Amino acid sequence: MIDGILIVDKPEGLTSHDVVARLRRILKTKRIGHTGTLDPFATGVLVMLVGKATRLAQFLDKDKKEYQATIRFGFETDTGDVSGSPKRIQNSKFKIQNSKIEEALKDFRGEIEQTPPMYSAKKVAGKKLYELARKGIEIERKPVKITIYEIEKMENGKWKMENGKTFDVKIRVACSAGTYVRTLAEDIGKKLEVGAHLSALRRTCAGRFDLSKAVTIEELEEIVSKDKLGEVMISMNDALAHLPKVVLNEVEIKNAQNGKKLKFEDTEIKDNQAVRMIDEAENLIAVGFYDKQQKSVQPRIVMI
Repeated sequence: MIDGILIVDKPEGLTSHDVVARLRRILKTKRIGHTGTLDPFATGVLVMLVGKATRLAQFLDKDKKEYQATIRFGFETDTGDVSGSPKRIQNSKFKIQNSKIEEALKDFRGEIEQTPPMYSAKKVAGKKLYELARKGIEIERKPVKITIYEIEKMENGKWKMENGKTFDVKIRVACSAGTYVRTLAEDIGKKLEVGAHLSALRRTCAGRFDLSKAVTIEELEEIVSKDKLGEVMISMNDALAHLPKVVLNEVEIKNAQNGKKLKFEDTEIKDNQAVRMIDEAENLIAVGFYDKQQKSVQPRIVMI
């Protein structure tokens, strides 16, 4: 089994847990995890950790996400997305202009506050919100700060017929981790005084990983059957390429494996910053933390 990162293009209808189960069967290993869930109706980038790479989740660059989303104006749903039941159905005679939408999007750029939806995995007092929501319980949630780096309309909206007349607009959103795009859709609707929900969502990027590196589950099955997994697996070292590195010699490799501090100095590395500890062949030996005062690196997670 090859240890590393796989980027899967999640299909509509599967939960993130379903994808993990499928990969465990295909790769014949239980050591598989992911760095962030996607709702069943959503598609796109799902970053999967295989084998020893499951220990690296905390170090992956995953703070920025990018999505293509379709906002359906005309009514809200109880979940904020297409999987929910309609509520607050708009009068079928409502009017909405593309120029008004573009104007509204400006107010959502930058750092904003967002209230987590009830249908989410966020925990409050030890309970997942969606578990309460399914029981018909709604509790007060504190707004959290998120950042919308970019938001733009991808194409002019189109009128459709669903529970009366609706108006679909496709947007592109680049945002910080923890952003709920369906809440963003609802909030844009409120800004325009029109009920709205998310009718489609595709994640195109998660941190450094995008759809250009993704494979479908069906493609992965074929790749594994041809014994070509190494062609699509991202190495643990490459996955952590955003971290500074220190190249170890044979003696240092043995010391790192035994958890010993290694003398190392780099004026560019910040104190207590994570560091890749690799051999000359660029295999990841360990992830350590830099001690600026002692000019050393302490191995924290040893991979071999």
